[in-house]
Amino acid sequence: MATTVTAKGQVTIPKQVRDLMGIGPGSKVEFRRSADGSIVLVLADKKRPKAGLPGCEVTPGRDSARMPLWR
Repeated sequence: MATTVTAKGQVTIPKQVRDLMGIGPGSKVEFRRSADGSIVLVLADKKRPKAGLPGCEVTPGRDSARMPLWR
């Protein structure tokens, strides 16, 4: 799943990811670097993620999804 970075450095979070994590208008998210160097998208407003997007790891009870970086 790919998205394009705008000239302002903005990206659109794909709908499948927004649905998976329960992200909606006004939701706050953080990008964190994990110990293995991967980037993790974390809900800052503590909504609980849903499972079910192929290629993403969602840890039950945790508010984050680990997504592989595709080129």
